[in-house]
Amino acid sequence: MSSYLTLKSPVEHETEARRSRFICAIAPAETTAEAAAFIAGRRRLHPSATHHCTAYVLGQERKGDDDGEPGGTAGTPMVQALVGRGFDRVVAVVTRYFGGTLLGAGGLVRAYGSAVTETLDRADPVRMVPARLMLVSVAHDQAGRVENDLRASRHPVREVTYGQAVEFAVAVGADEVAAFTDWVATLTAGRARVTPGEPVRLPG
Repeated sequence: MSSYLTLKSPVEHETEARRSRFICAIAPAETTAEAAAFIAGRRRLHPSATHHCTAYVLGQERKGDDDGEPGGTAGTPMVQALVGRGFDRVVAVVTRYFGGTLLGAGGLVRAYGSAVTETLDRADPVRMVPARLMLVSVAHDQAGRVENDLRASRHPVREVTYGQAVEFAVAVGADEVAAFTDWVATLTAGRARVTPGEPVRLPG
């Protein structure tokens, strides 16, 4: 797993090329459904626009849509702009209002690519770093104190499960797993069981 940049909230910026307006909006998205919902919302916001070209990057899934522009002149440069800046889990929509002058293939590639990069320049990115979901299992008589200490730490508690024992799912930075395991052992006098779970990412 490697780190990547993403966004906390949507960002929007407008550019112009030979009287055509390019309104770019970029938002965080974890799934294709979230990306599709954001794209649909932008279409509703600008129903009279000439084109709504889109791109999203969701891990290894990367997709661009030219929405009627010549093939490869919009969606692809938008995807390349996102990936080139190190962004993931994001969706971008560039809404174009045609200004009456054709830009040509090269002009379109520049216009759509720069619409995304200039919008990213105005964003407040968040770097997500590799982490591990650590499962901490303790007896019920220890659970209250352990939960208080876990929630007071810098490691976010993602889930608590009550069964024969109480299990806390805690997100821990990949480089802190060993130290976290030792800390829990000290905290519980060795009575806790700590097992590594699935890989996740945390804001770095």
